[in-house]
This record gives sequence, C-alpha cells and structure tokens, in this order.
Amino acid sequence: MEIDRKELIKYPFLKESQQLARRHVESLEEFLDSAPGALALERARDRVIAALLPKREFSEENTQNLKPEYEIASYALARVLVSCSCNRSLIDRLARYEAERASFYLEVEDPDIREFVAWSIGISTDAATMPVTGYVELVPHLRDLRWRLVNRVVRQGVVHLAPGEIDELIRERIRVILVDQMPLRVPAAICERLEPATKEIAAAYQQQILEQFGEVQEEAFPPCISALIQAITTGANLTHMGRFAATSFLHTIGMSIIEIADIFAQAPDFDPDKTMYQVEHITGGGGTEYTPPACPTMRTFGLCVNQNKDCERVNHPLSYYRFKKTARKK
Repeated sequence: MEIDRKELIKYPFLKESQQLARRHVESLEEFLDSAPGALALERARDRVIAALLPKREFSEENTQNLKPEYEIASYALARVLVSCSCNRSLIDRLARYEAERASFYLEVEDPDIREFVAWSIGISTDAATMPVTGYVELVPHLRDLRWRLVNRVVRQGVVHLAPGEIDELIRERIRVILVDQMPLRVPAAICERLEPATKEIAAAYQQQILEQFGEVQEEAFPPCISALIQAITTGANLTHMGRFAATSFLHTIGMSIIEIADIFAQAPDFDPDKTMYQVEHITGGGGTEYTPPACPTMRTFGLCVNQNKDCERVNHPLSYYRFKKTARKK
C-alpha cells in the first residue's frame, strides 16, 4: 500500500516515512546547516519538550508546519537529541509521546491506512484475540489490572480482547518499538553541535521534575524505598539492585548527589570514594541518567516489601510518591 506523503507525517516511525526523509536528507551535518534543517531541529526540540508535559494535546494543525520530509526529519532529530542527553527518562517520555500522537491520528484514520500501520508493527486490527506469547511480551508496562493475564479470558493459547482494546495495544506496541530503538549511537561531534538544544531540554526537564515532585518529603516515600533507606542506615547487606533503586529514586525526586551520599554515609561500612562513584554513575556521571525501576521489577528482585493499600493504586514507586504528596496537600 502507498501512503500519501502528508499521511506519513503522522507515522514517522514507518519504514516508508524514513525512506522519504532519507531521500531529502543525505548528510545530517549539511542538513543542520540548511534553513530547513534549522526549522526541523527547532521542531525536534519542541517535540521533546512537549513529551515532558503531563497533559499532551494533538491536532491536525501540528502536521502542517513543515514539508513532510522535514517534519519526519524532526522526529529523527528528536530521537538524536534524547540519545545525546543520555537520560533514560527522556527516551521513555519521547517514545510514549510519539506512540500517543500516532494513536490520536489512528483513531480517526482511514480504515485501510489504520490497518496498514498496525500490520507494519505486527498487529492485526481485525483480530479479537492475540496469542498468549505476544500478549505477555506486550503488556508488562500497562498499569491497569485488567491487562494482567490472570484477569483475561484465555482459550486455546490465545487471549480474547474486548472492543477497543486493540487500539491500546497498538499504542503500546509503538511505544515498545521506539524504546527498544533508543538510545541511538550518535557521534560525539553531532552531540556537541546539538548541545544548545539538549541544554534547553535538560532545563525544561529539571523544571518539570521540580513542578511534579516539589520539595522532598520522606513521609510520602513508598514502603519499598523507606525499607531500602532503613537498610542502608542500619548497615544491612543491600544488593546492587537495592542500591540502584534507592539512588535512582532519590535522584529523580530532586535530591542532589551530596544529599544522596549523606544517606549512604550513615551506614556503618560507609566508603566515601566507592559511594560517590556509584551515586555519580547512577545519576548520570557515567553517561546515562537512570530512572528508578517500576513495581514489577522491584517485585522480581525481592524489593517490594511492606505493601499497603495505596500500593495497589500504582505501578511505580514514583507514582506512589506523587500520589501521597497530593493526598497530604489535600
């Protein structure tokens, strides 16, 4: 099937979209020097910053600013920008943003195009079922309890889907595909050239974190994180994943490297050099800024402890923290 160039703007992750962009952008360096390249870079920066917003709005007007090939190039540049940032959270947010954007357009899309896009990512829009193996691979990060296999109707190796659920699975498939493709291997010279844009994005990210989490409140920590901090301060033998989970959580909610190191300093076997190395590596000093693991991962590593009724509302320690802070304000 051949899709109109203007339609390809809506689905820049498709092979056909990428081919269109490559025909007009042979050299990234030369493209960035051009007027269209400057506009595409500006649009790419805006894409990433839009991905940081808690509420996302899409419209047909968003696809009319640049020529199709350059609009698609802005998608590619957005992936380059987050890859240069070495911030896993930015990568995750961009992937989710692009998946939600595509889903918005697919809701009102021509049935043939909708079917083609779904087919391109390995999903049939006509099916009311999905093989168990494919389903299990796709739903781990979907938070609603209805997606858990134990809550599904399963017969003869297939999971039965309710009307409309295929749309949610298409969106999740797109997100997973994009996450798996990043970070890209970007030459250092390109990242250096894009530094003004990545700095703007980093500033917007920090501002968003500040607005989202505000002042650190230990009273709102999820039980798992509180248990890890208690284990640290009492000298218990903490696993590598335990240290990683505690450090990445504290960093994400706004604590500085020194403040995090001060917590580890309360341990009887505190080693300043080793602790600073580990904390700096997890918080971005090693080139990648890590985000804390979600609840399923915490359970896998035996770190999900002291669960309470509020834990049932969330699927991530950060969501618990945000929920408790909001509840305390009320």
